[in-house]
Amino acid sequence: MENRELVETKETISQSVEKLELDALDIQGKYQDKQSNETKTLDIGHNGHGFDTEEDDKSNKINIVGEIEGNTVAQEYSCDKVDASGDFEPKSQEVNTNDVVQNDLAKEEDESRDKEPKNMDQIADEIPSEDPNLEPVFDGTEVPGMEACRSSSTRKLDSDQETLVVVEKAVALKNFVKEKSAVAVSTMLRRLSGKSDEGAAGNFDDEGKDVRSFSSNSEPNAVSEKSVEKFDWNPLNYLKKSSDADVENKTERRDSLTRGPPTPIDMKGRIILYTRLGCEESKQIRHFLHMKRLRYVEINVDVYPSRKMELERISGSTSVPKVYFNEILIGGLSEVKTLNESGKLDEKIDFLITEAPIFEAPSPPLPGEDDESSSGALDELALVVRKMKESIAVKDRFYKMRRFSNCFLASEAVDFLSEDQYLERQEAVEFAQKLASKFFFHHALDENIFEDGNHLYRFLDDDPIVESQCHNIRRGILTVKPKPIAEIASRLRFLSYAMFEAYVSEDGRHVDYTSMHGSEEFARYLRIVEELQRVEIWDLSREEKLAFFINLYNMMAIHAILVLGHPVGALERRKLFGEFRYVIGGSTYSLSAIHNGILRGNQRPPYNLKKPFGAKDKRTRVALPYPEPLIHFALVCGTRSGPALRCYSPKNIDEELMDAARNFLRSGGVVIDLTAKTAHASMILKWYSIDFGKNEVEVLKHVSNYLDSADSEKLLDLLATSDLKVTYQTYDWGLNG
Repeated sequence: MENRELVETKETISQSVEKLELDALDIQGKYQDKQSNETKTLDIGHNGHGFDTEEDDKSNKINIVGEIEGNTVAQEYSCDKVDASGDFEPKSQEVNTNDVVQNDLAKEEDESRDKEPKNMDQIADEIPSEDPNLEPVFDGTEVPGMEACRSSSTRKLDSDQETLVVVEKAVALKNFVKEKSAVAVSTMLRRLSGKSDEGAAGNFDDEGKDVRSFSSNSEPNAVSEKSVEKFDWNPLNYLKKSSDADVENKTERRDSLTRGPPTPIDMKGRIILYTRLGCEESKQIRHFLHMKRLRYVEINVDVYPSRKMELERISGSTSVPKVYFNEILIGGLSEVKTLNESGKLDEKIDFLITEAPIFEAPSPPLPGEDDESSSGALDELALVVRKMKESIAVKDRFYKMRRFSNCFLASEAVDFLSEDQYLERQEAVEFAQKLASKFFFHHALDENIFEDGNHLYRFLDDDPIVESQCHNIRRGILTVKPKPIAEIASRLRFLSYAMFEAYVSEDGRHVDYTSMHGSEEFARYLRIVEELQRVEIWDLSREEKLAFFINLYNMMAIHAILVLGHPVGALERRKLFGEFRYVIGGSTYSLSAIHNGILRGNQRPPYNLKKPFGAKDKRTRVALPYPEPLIHFALVCGTRSGPALRCYSPKNIDEELMDAARNFLRSGGVVIDLTAKTAHASMILKWYSIDFGKNEVEVLKHVSNYLDSADSEKLLDLLATSDLKVTYQTYDWGLNG
């Protein structure tokens, strides 16, 4: 009986998938007939066309329905591979969908007829492991499995751009079908193993829409005794070793954040280092202390201006750098080096190892010291909203046949405001509209700003996405008036500059995450980004937007790594890029939303079918009008293959971005091999090729502007000969620690 059901399920899924795949392949084949017989590999990249409207998205959604033991399962996921916990991970290699379904079902039938099934460890050994280098993940929202895995291509001067557009659509649709069939197969395996589907899926995508995704940290539910008796063979055991590897990877990921430089010397004493921004001797003395394995607390007198007076009082001078061992002044760079050369520095270090600091010794920065984040004028509107939140009913409610959590009725809010502010009802409605325009609350479905009646509204901190995924907001209403975004951006830029000097290597390639995490500067950063909740960012100029969002992205990525740990797999990268968010001006922004929505002018992420922001999304007002290609050499997401970390200012943003491009491309981003007539390029240039040009030739010509003169000349000469081969470097997702 079970075998008959399995065969029927197999046929149903196979027929549905085969039809959809044939449609996609027909489109692809139609345009591939135009291609010559040259041995050229097409680079299918993001081109900004296709599936851009809501109607396109809806018309191309495909549900694979599997009938399993009388239950219908219809789910939509972006995944190709299921792990032992029921989670999915994108798969880079091309696989025929029907083969996946038929092979899995055939294995299942064979095993069900076997009285003595194989040992599960032996089965796991038979499953080939995929090369992680062939698994690109683009900002957590890509459609996996597209032809991005190819690491090299040859150039064709007269490429047909219309063909590229249609082929990309066909391949995207084909892979969309593949992922749905994988869901059907995995669902069947889950049911056969007695595993529950509950709790496995979230209810949000990169921008908070109702799209299901699996959490990489979820654990498999316990299988009931009844289920174990019914199914002696558990297909999830196929992936046992994969699960064990994931556990090891997660442990390694967390350990990598604490490895950093060599283990500091354990000592009872304390080293205080006084520095200032842009001081060359301060950089040298930091390096010296690191090499001596001496842990220190840095006090930047530009960040903590009150400490300048303290320094003058205890040392008689405000010159920096100055080093204190407990209460003893060692001196500046020259004094420290002299002590080291004479051998007396070791005696001072022995003193630190055994002696704790006394009361007279300089103290580390205090929480909130010299911090302007919590200061400011009192916001009278915030006081009204706080009182309103305490007075009206906030609870789960039903609206338009749906259930909404943590909502209040518009009519109850108007009643409260009429009574509390002594207003007529129409005046109370206008007052509520003013509160909504200041981002204190919003409509549950964003249908209007505020209207009287049975409409449902949520306070900003009660929104489910804000509550679960946003890391710059605390429960409750901030009572300080929002400061101008220019002021916040200036303080953020200043603080980022100070932290990068103190905790990032001189070349910008390595970050001391452990020291940064425990610093008062990082605590101050967290307080600064809390001020972004209700700021108005619509009127920022292009230069201000570029500098602000690049600096915010880079610090936000560091914050995400410190909270979530360094992602070692595609699913964890999806969580970091898509589910770690900030509230800015009443809207939520993920790293992907800032990257692709704001800085790339609302362009689709590579190998994705959707734009970050829909037509009605109010965040489109913030997005730049067109993509800024050089931002790819400035955004740092914590990987070794990424660009150097630095701070950007609106005044010189274009010059700084060009300098960042030169630094990245000349430091291995593009390597020209004249003998082999080959250009070895960073994968960044492949993933975001549409931002640099319409085809590979235009991309390389764009890149040549930022290479040194010799390499630029070589590249242009090879382009002129029409026989240049382009290969793409393997992207190293390892932590830049």
